[in-house]
Amino acid sequence: MSGIFGVTTKESCQDALYYGTDYHSHLGTQFAGLAVWSDKEIIRKIHDIRGSQFKAKFYEDYRKMHGKFGIGVISAKDEQPIVVHSKFGPFAIVVNGFVENAQELAGKLYKEGQSFSEVTDGTVNLPELIAKLIIRGKDIVDGIESMFTQIEGSCSLLLLTKDGIYAARDRLGYSPLVVGERNGDWAVSTESAAFYNLGFKIKKDIQPAEIIFIDQSGIKSKTKGKAGNQICSFLWIYTGFPASAYEGINVEMVRERCGR
Repeated sequence: MSGIFGVTTKESCQDALYYGTDYHSHLGTQFAGLAVWSDKEIIRKIHDIRGSQFKAKFYEDYRKMHGKFGIGVISAKDEQPIVVHSKFGPFAIVVNGFVENAQELAGKLYKEGQSFSEVTDGTVNLPELIAKLIIRGKDIVDGIESMFTQIEGSCSLLLLTKDGIYAARDRLGYSPLVVGERNGDWAVSTESAAFYNLGFKIKKDIQPAEIIFIDQSGIKSKTKGKAGNQICSFLWIYTGFPASAYEGINVEMVRERCGR
């Protein structure tokens, strides 16, 4: 499992993005990355964090990443964010999930003439694959919905554009996404614990298969969530941060109850 964090602010988002992403350090040990929409382009930084701390790796970078919209990730496997220039314009994407038929989907895209720039040991980069599937849609929302129907497994994501951030939770509800607000600034996060020290208050849990769009004016619903939820129970037992809550249930409380 990886941890993803996105934020839209009225001023610079750099501090909230840096610290909000760092609060997910317990969810990944391989790579970390930040992407910010700055003026007319996306600024992206990725570092290998094996054997090192996120804060130390990104301390010099994040102070130069000025912008009002940004996304970040602590990744358990893939290098991300991935930046794509598409018919929808440039965007950056971070994902949290596992797709069992990733190689099969990549094979189909190869046969259609698509190419992949991020391939390690013959395996395609999952965020790049998800981005390739999304850009086949009529628009970003249609592309995300179509992607959901093609993958076997789960994929929650944040997609950064010049206008704001799309947030989509996987259709099974396996990995959580929660939305918070702070004096007109908005954030979406895997871990609700990322909000507390930054002054954000929880506004809603994104539902399975739900897609929302966040900009400086707030939340805009793009698709409704679906009934049923197969959230990973291991979050409460082992993976999640003790101060976090998933579906309104606190992690530390669950662990204490299990102990009793």
